[in-house]
Amino acid sequence: MNTTGQRAEGLHLAPFRGLRYAPERVGSLAAVTSPPYDVVVRPDGLTHLESADPHNIVRLILPQAETPAARHQQAADTLRRWLAEGILAPDPEAAFYVYEQRNGDVLQRGLIGALELSEAAEGVVLPHEDVMPDVVADRADLMRAAAANFEPLLLTYRSEGTRVGATAVIERAAQRPPLLSTTTEDGFSHRLWSVTDPAELAEVQNDLSHRQALIADGHHRWATYLRLRAEHPRGTPWDHGLVLLVDTARYPLRVRAIHRLLHRLPLADALSAVQGSFRVRQVDGPLSRAMEALASASAESNAFLLTGDGTYHLIDRPSPELLARTVRADRPDAWRRLDATVLHATLLDHVWNIPDDPAHIAYIHDTVATVAKAERDGGTAVLMHPVHEDVVRELAREGVTMPRKSTSFGPKPATGLVLRSLAH
Repeated sequence: MNTTGQRAEGLHLAPFRGLRYAPERVGSLAAVTSPPYDVVVRPDGLTHLESADPHNIVRLILPQAETPAARHQQAADTLRRWLAEGILAPDPEAAFYVYEQRNGDVLQRGLIGALELSEAAEGVVLPHEDVMPDVVADRADLMRAAAANFEPLLLTYRSEGTRVGATAVIERAAQRPPLLSTTTEDGFSHRLWSVTDPAELAEVQNDLSHRQALIADGHHRWATYLRLRAEHPRGTPWDHGLVLLVDTARYPLRVRAIHRLLHRLPLADALSAVQGSFRVRQVDGPLSRAMEALASASAESNAFLLTGDGTYHLIDRPSPELLARTVRADRPDAWRRLDATVLHATLLDHVWNIPDDPAHIAYIHDTVATVAKAERDGGTAVLMHPVHEDVVRELAREGVTMPRKSTSFGPKPATGLVLRSLAH
């Protein structure tokens, strides 16, 4: 919709006909939504979502079958059946979708649309984390089979903080009656509006065409989009991917840590291995109090909270000689000082000798769930303190990626409110 006919070196967002649940065909909109696929704690959370409603979106993003191929085909078959039965239906017009999340004093609004894909080297969309090839391959197989984007990535950009351009369109839309409104069991209310007016679409596109975005959540899905684009001719729907764009000058995101569960490492063995190379202290519970101790220690050095048997152990002040020997010297100091860098390069690779694969490590966003699973399974929970967004953004601008699963930005968009078909 750029009236000059010139491509700007920025974000190119396109409207699309969203696939949405027909409210009269499901128990409730809240009952068919899900957190993003990688936030669902399995198997407990998966079972809970599957039982919430027979049409819960988890049956598309995390289908259950004996083999990967069977899972992906099951998702594709389920999507086709739900479309044929009118459970999901396309909106009549292509639109941008204004999406609002609210919980107490937390308010986030952004735009959902189909973003033109670009490589990191182009400097338009900046990743900040590495990805796991097996996860990208699995997501690619799922999207390829279903020919759909099931859930939007969370991308951030920074405006000048004034209510013009995309921000003005968002604020105007939020004054109108929404397409849908629901409250999920985590206490967040969700509202969605469509923007179809050509003038407003152009206003958004012209504003964003000068912006740069940071991937806040969805690195694996972005890498999946790029892989699938390479498999198709240019000029097809595969040139774009479903995203939620949030202006953090208006709506700052929260940054939380992603914790690690070490399945096969008992807590006693984990603590024994770090003696002499880290300071090790037992700290008092409950969990909230132990996490406060972690936050205090993290202000001074790399620090981690280990638990798994009901006790809490703070490890910090790693040996400078150990860090010099294990952490890459060819990266910026900000990267070398990251807790996630020290965890992977020093603790996992050298002290504990644990390979970074799902058989050994689970990445869990929820602190309580991480601890509960460690205690139940006899493993070690490694609890992390979040990194500041400014550090993430600066490293991304330098083209330096952080260790995978270093951060959790939020609030994350609920999955299931609007989907995008690639079949048309």
